[in-house]
Amino acid sequence: MIKVTFITADGTVQNVEAVEGQRLLEIAQAAGQPLEGTCEGQMACSTCHVIIDKLWFDKLPRSVEDEEDMLDLATGARRTSRLSCQIVLTPDLDGLVVHIPAESRNMQGL
Repeated sequence: MIKVTFITADGTVQNVEAVEGQRLLEIAQAAGQPLEGTCEGQMACSTCHVIIDKLWFDKLPRSVEDEEDMLDLATGARRTSRLSCQIVLTPDLDGLVVHIPAESRNMQGL
């Protein structure tokens, strides 16, 4: 199992476990985090934008140009922003810390 910690904008901490090969977006949604993922992982939106803890950011594979383009559209994007649909969990990411931006939107609940 791979442990992931989500920290919401109000400081709430949620620890979850995932299986190798799962995408971070799936894990976040299953845990009730407010990430929409409108395009279902096709990199055609930025509704799954997360901020990776700076201690973990360099452990992720580099983002591709298409992801960078979508992050340019994300509200509140930072240097360590990523699209959660593009992060596949591996044993190297055990303990990953992910911040949910205050600007996240979840249209699924409407």
